[in-house]
Amino acid sequence: MPRLEAVYQELPSGVAVHAAPIDWAELVAQFAAVRAGTQSLAAPLSAEDACVQSMPDASPAKWHLAHTSWFFETFVLAVHEPDHRPFDASFRMLFNSYYQQVGARHPRAQRGLLTRPSLAQVMAYRTQVDGRMLALIHTMEAKPVALQQAVAQLITLGLQHEQQHQELLLTDIKHLLSCHPLWPAYMAETRNADLASAGVSGLGWQTVAEGLYSIGHLGKGFAFDNESPRHGVYVHAAQIALRPVSNGEFLRFVLDGGYSQPQWWLAEGWDWCQAQQLSHPWYWRAPQGRNRLEDWQEFSLYGALALHGQRPVCHLSYYEADAYARWAGARLPTEMEWEVAMAVHAEHGWQAGASDAHRGACMHPQPMAGDAAPATGQVWEWTQSSYAAYPGFRVAEGAVGEYNGKFMVNQYVLRGSSCLTPSGHSRLSYRNFFSATARWQMTGLRLARDA
Repeated sequence: MPRLEAVYQELPSGVAVHAAPIDWAELVAQFAAVRAGTQSLAAPLSAEDACVQSMPDASPAKWHLAHTSWFFETFVLAVHEPDHRPFDASFRMLFNSYYQQVGARHPRAQRGLLTRPSLAQVMAYRTQVDGRMLALIHTMEAKPVALQQAVAQLITLGLQHEQQHQELLLTDIKHLLSCHPLWPAYMAETRNADLASAGVSGLGWQTVAEGLYSIGHLGKGFAFDNESPRHGVYVHAAQIALRPVSNGEFLRFVLDGGYSQPQWWLAEGWDWCQAQQLSHPWYWRAPQGRNRLEDWQEFSLYGALALHGQRPVCHLSYYEADAYARWAGARLPTEMEWEVAMAVHAEHGWQAGASDAHRGACMHPQPMAGDAAPATGQVWEWTQSSYAAYPGFRVAEGAVGEYNGKFMVNQYVLRGSSCLTPSGHSRLSYRNFFSATARWQMTGLRLARDA
């Protein structure tokens, strides 16, 4: 999930600065909470679970645990720790992801072959990095202000980076467990969705008036660099659905032969669909000769679940989302339309991704109730916008500048957040992005149409 740069001002020397004084106690608390959160997500996993890589796009949980520690050791401790000595010099190569300027990297598709170091050694690595980071932070108040600001900026960036990997850890382990013929659960479900009703409320629409708007990060609080600079856009009159497409609605597309009718698909998407022999979303289990909703199942981190008609459909590729939208007589929104539409509600205190009262307590999208406010925060929502730089975007200097601008090709933007996104990590201007064939993330869709 490559979005690893913060928006910041730069001094002539290139040192990143915060606009407000640094609350080191608050930063220590955030550091402890995020680091503990990652380990709690790994707690249900065995050493075998944590080592296996189920496909090239996914990474083993052990790698996520190590890489998020590698980030702090490489970009904070190696630069600012007095008399720095690495935990293990080989880790610099083993757990590097895409940072060419840092040095050699172990091939991504072979991360599952790293049986060594052991999971226990990786956890010891995390513990040592945590201790060294806290020791460094406790010396910061006596340092020059510019240095304090630079270190605080890197720590904040590292925490946001780790939160991204928390979601990736869950989606990657979900894919791994789905490869098991028995569909084992990552954890037990603590809340049961109401399965009494298979329907969902009618699709309401919000109108976006034609005109000039400003989109992008407002400049307060953290944001990744791809969310800036804030700039003007012209949006034609449009309507956007107040909720994502549901399982029940998408099932009608499946049963209508949507996966076997090329007229709904982009040419490249149709070729991909046929090559993959697809007939339904990734984690759905198709019945034999049955077409009732109650005959279908979907895989979740809780194991096999009945396909609930009111849950948002998830794990769709861009191609599938686009094909459904065409079949439904609509289209995918642009990311500009999406942000403008959601900003109307944000003015009244609503936040993208924060509409679920149980946020952070669920590992699978929950049934939609059809509230007046737009339903978000359950699935990432595909837009038809290619992932590209905003006008005036600049790639930051140094290795940390590699992880954004160089990915601005052959990707599509997703907006919002999912049920697996850490609490407090989403915002109106957040720009997620994946390739058109990506299906293992919690990706769904919201319809749009011309007004």
